[in-house]
Formats: sequence, structure tokens, C-alpha cells
Amino acid sequence: MKRIIVDYNKLNTEILDLLVEKFTDGYDDSDIISFRNSIGEQIEAVEIRIDETSYLVKIGKKL
Repeated sequence: MKRIIVDYNKLNTEILDLLVEKFTDGYDDSDIISFRNSIGEQIEAVEIRIDETSYLVKIGKKL
């Protein structure tokens, strides 16, 4: 499965619609995936799957 990390502000309408559909009541701590990227930054994201691609949508405190 292909994994793509994308910033919330750069989502296309297809992924944004799926995000809204999946998390209609918002997300909680159990939905958040935490990991370090290749330069050591701590990333928090929620996952949206489309076919064989897993989009990890980076989230921040503003959301």
C-alpha cells in the first residue's frame, strides 16, 4: 500500500470530502497516528484510504 503524507491545507476536494465523511463528529485521540518524519519532526495525522493509497493527513492544534 502506498502512503502519502499531505498537509490539511493542501487537500484536494476528493480527500477533503472523504475526511469530512469519515470524521463527521470530529476525531479523537484514538484516530490520531503519531510518527517522526525523515528529518525527525514529530507528525500527527489521521488516515484516509482510497483504493491502494493511504493518505496521512497532517493535523495541527488549529483544527
